[in-house]
Amino acid sequence: MVASTTSASSSRLLLPGQPLSSTLATKPGKPQLELGLGTYSRGDYILSSLVGYETRFPSTPDSAPSSSSRSQAPKSETVSISGVENRFVVPRPDSTVIARVTRVTPRQAYLSILIVDGQPCGSSSSTSSTFVQSGLGNHAAGEGEGIDFQGVVRSQDVRSTEKDKVKLADCFRPGDIVRATVISLGDARSYYLSTAANHLGVIYALSATSAGESSNAHQGPGWNIAGNQMVPISWNQMIDPITGIVENRKCAKPDSI
Repeated sequence: MVASTTSASSSRLLLPGQPLSSTLATKPGKPQLELGLGTYSRGDYILSSLVGYETRFPSTPDSAPSSSSRSQAPKSETVSISGVENRFVVPRPDSTVIARVTRVTPRQAYLSILIVDGQPCGSSSSTSSTFVQSGLGNHAAGEGEGIDFQGVVRSQDVRSTEKDKVKLADCFRPGDIVRATVISLGDARSYYLSTAANHLGVIYALSATSAGESSNAHQGPGWNIAGNQMVPISWNQMIDPITGIVENRKCAKPDSI
């Protein structure tokens, strides 16, 4: 019968492939170890296959007589890995991502990926910096806070029709929040993303022409971040509900429709 209490034998955070503090070799007076969740063996070594802490479950035989006090000592222990939720999120082909547009050129738009399949990238300064400060951030996305996975939407991946007529300046602007899907791992720097579907495209944008005049701000479409939130009126247009000004975007179909 497995005891109801568990004891973590090590406070050291283990990563996949790291050895545990014990081995399968049985020493005199020590209980025999059995492999549990998140562990595997290689030779006499017990290795971790998950991110977490080493935990042992003492066990005693079900038929142990209650009159014998020495039968209370466990004859075997099950060692497992538990205690830390896996926050290492990595985009994969066909993953749905939420990203912010950082730069737009005539041939492609550059995006910073913030959310992958509904899970935030922990290293992003716009998601949760607590993970980074505690050492649990998504360091696969970068070496520190504010470094995210990078994505690229090429002009041929914006929409599925009339690809040769796409003007990226009329589809995305810096600061827009975009829903896209990963079509390939791309090059060494960026993932290749696509918005060629009705439910993909800009889901949040601010009007670049509705903000007040500012002498020290970047002028021109896409650089003014103090505008009003716009709403889509078609697949390629959004409107500022306050001023009525219409701007071009490649819009995602609203979830309510």
